[in-house]
Amino acid sequence: MSLRRIAVFCGSNPGVDPIFRAAAESLGAELLARQMSLVYGGGNVGLMGIIADVVMAGGGEVIGVIPQALRDREVAHEGITRLEVVADMHIRKQRMYELSDALIALPGGIGTFEELFESLTWIQLGLHAKPCGVLNIGGYYDPLLAQLDNATQQGFLRTAHRQILTSAADPRQLLDGFADYQAPDVEKWIHPSDT
Repeated sequence: MSLRRIAVFCGSNPGVDPIFRAAAESLGAELLARQMSLVYGGGNVGLMGIIADVVMAGGGEVIGVIPQALRDREVAHEGITRLEVVADMHIRKQRMYELSDALIALPGGIGTFEELFESLTWIQLGLHAKPCGVLNIGGYYDPLLAQLDNATQQGFLRTAHRQILTSAADPRQLLDGFADYQAPDVEKWIHPSDT
């Protein structure tokens, strides 16, 4: 699978622990090393601004997608390769999916969770088949991954659906995993024998 552009969902805050800033910087550096472009939410604040600045400083391509309402609040990053201004959050996510070959969630809050879960839902429904993972820095996503495991054990999430989300604590490992990604056979999910 050829990966040229990676969509990154992440916090508009930097987080309390410096490891989160370091993770954004590390992922940005790894994208540069692999000559991959960054697609992200277009902000200049928090982890969003940090990863965009790293990729721009290294001469990489950064495409931001931001709703007009957020741009009006002066949180848009005007110093990136391309800033697309869209009507609303729904179009923002759809556009990010269209522009990217894979999706990664760094630590973040409700917006990041929502973007991650919508992406997983779209894979589950066969609307896209791009690799999707979380950069689990400092165990940030351990509770979420445990809840997905619990949902699987309790019969609310099929095993095949649980397996579409990958996790790694290192950007290199996560991107290496994406390189070996096999798109799920959604047709087999219609009447699966497993739970």
